Parts: sequence; structure tokens; C-alpha cells
Amino acid sequence: MYYLSPGHAGPDPGAIGQYGTYKLAEDEYAYDVTIRLARVLMEHGATVYMMVQDPNDGIRDESVLKMDYDELTYPQQRIPLSQLGRLRQRMTQVNKLYARHKGAYQRLLSLHVDSRSAGQNIDVFFYHHQNSQAGLRLAKNIHKVFTARYKRAQPTRPYSGNVSIRSSLYEVRTSHAPAVFMELGNIRNSKDQRRFVVADNRQALANWIYEGLLADYTGR
Repeated sequence: MYYLSPGHAGPDPGAIGQYGTYKLAEDEYAYDVTIRLARVLMEHGATVYMMVQDPNDGIRDESVLKMDYDELTYPQQRIPLSQLGRLRQRMTQVNKLYARHKGAYQRLLSLHVDSRSAGQNIDVFFYHHQNSQAGLRLAKNIHKVFTARYKRAQPTRPYSGNVSIRSSLYEVRTSHAPAVFMELGNIRNSKDQRRFVVADNRQALANWIYEGLLADYTGR
């Protein structure tokens, strides 16, 4: 059972990148990768809760994803502007669902897109709580897949993404389910933007995350 939480949404688009004359919004790309991941998981029989839902945006193959502000928190709640209010609202629902499904294999995945110096090309990073062995194992399983896939897809450069502790992150800190927080890349960097504006690359991110989740589930 998976709780998928794409970053920001509603009144907060998150990080913004400039792509020619267009603006790229973190929440739109995090949502697209997340809903692609949800589809793959459900195709393989998993129970999935999308903690953010857009009433009119499904999987999209456009390069530039139109920014809107109508996303809702599961089940049908308006998203507050306050960052803390937004996170509290989301995690309240996650933890209610966790209690309802007590005893089942349950994991939370929070997907974000970073915003750093435009010149900084970054790989996918994974964060977990220092006291969660299950969260650490999950992060390592996904990281292992990414390391192998990068080695195959881009053999001329090393993969620098890593697994590290970030216990202060609200979702990681308050989730009753073991959680992994992912940074998928730098929305302001031209090389990283290719990771997002090419639909096949967004699907690859979703597929690789799924492979890591499967490895974690089967190896538990």
C-alpha cells in the first residue's frame, strides 16, 4: 500500500524554472511523475493513494505542463496557502489511512523538484528519517536501481545521487508509515530540465522508482 505525495500544489506551485519563454512549475512535474508511478503500481496490483489529486490533469505528454492551482488534498480538500497547513492536512490523511490499514505493508513517497543555482546539475537524492530502518531500506532499494540505470543510460558519467538522513522534513518526521522524500532534479538547470520536459524521461523516473519499490516489497 502506497501513499504518494507530490510536492506543493494548489496555491503553491513550488520551485519555478525558466525554459525559453516558458515557466516550469515544480508541482506540475512532480505530479506527473507521481501519477505515472501510481499507474505502474496499480497495473501491478498495488493499492495506491494519491495524496494530491488534480480534477482535470491526468498523465500528460506535453513538454511544458500548464500551471494551474486547482489541485486538492485527498479525499477532496482545498489546499491551504500556508506550507505548514498544507503539510499538516496531507499528513493527517496519510496517518488516518495508515491506522485504517494497520498490519499491511505501507510506504509513503514524497516527490519533489529542487531549485538551486541554474548552473548546478544534480542527480536524484533520497532522504529518510534517522530512526526508520524501513525508510532507510526503501531509500537504498530505489537508489540502487537509479545507480544501475544511470550506469547503463549514461556510462560516461558517475551517478552522484545518494541516500541521506533528513529527519527534519515534515513528511518524513510525522509519517507513521516508513517514508522516503525524493528530490528529482534542479528545475532551473538546463540539463536537469531535460529530465522533466521529455515525457519519456518522466516515465523512466516513475519506472525506476517502481523497480525500487518492488525490490523493497519482495525483499522485506
